Amino acid sequence: MDYSAALHTAIDISHEAGTIIRAAFPETALSTIVRKGPVNPVTDTDTAAEDVIVSRLRTAFPAYRILAEEGGGDDALSAGPPIWVIDPLDGTNNFAHGFPHVGISMALVVDREPVVGVIYDPLRNETFAAVANGGAARNGRLIRVSQVEWLEDAFLATGFAYDRRTAIDNNTERLDHFLRRSQGVRRAGAAVLDLAYVACGRLDGFWELRLNPWDVAAGILIVREAGGWATNAVGSPDCISGDFIVASNGRIHAEMLRVIREGAEAPRPE
Repeated sequence: MDYSAALHTAIDISHEAGTIIRAAFPETALSTIVRKGPVNPVTDTDTAAEDVIVSRLRTAFPAYRILAEEGGGDDALSAGPPIWVIDPLDGTNNFAHGFPHVGISMALVVDREPVVGVIYDPLRNETFAAVANGGAARNGRLIRVSQVEWLEDAFLATGFAYDRRTAIDNNTERLDHFLRRSQGVRRAGAAVLDLAYVACGRLDGFWELRLNPWDVAAGILIVREAGGWATNAVGSPDCISGDFIVASNGRIHAEMLRVIREGAEAPRPE
């Protein structure tokens, strides 16, 4: 099925939601913080952007289901009609503190596979988009993953789950293992942009655990359509749950999985 029309509609909707985010940043953002958890804020802008996205999608695709971060909805992994999976403002902690690194993510998922993906950075006006079997683009120009061959030459990104204060595995040990085997690791606080940056070659790889479908669905498709890989921690392509995602240019993927599997015992550069 051709989903090109759905892609263009999603891009238009993401740009409309982006105007709300730009208008609120940074002054309004700093005064409208509510906490869903100790390190998990939500702002009025999250809900305002989501309201626009959901409303427009329901009008354009009345037969499709919707799963949105702030409003809940259907189970994205269940059987049924196609489902739009939405994060209206990824990087809310950044946004709420005036740190200019946030993104909107929209994906159309069919039978657990994303077929349309849009990630929009409203503060830099960058649109990353892909449709299944149609390639990936940034602001309308085709993008490809990097050509880096080895982990020791790779530039990586990761993140830390909202339960990081109490979780036994809060990803810090894994961060240490990758720091010792790469050119560097960044934690910028917006997983959707980390995935977009893997797709366009700004990053060579990314891993994170305990994310959600709305954090990864669009990025999975965009990375794959740009020539990269996206799997779970054991190399299965079924990673849309977000429980553990590893995305890369493909060339360093096996090494990344080995570090995740073996930890401190994984080979290190000479």
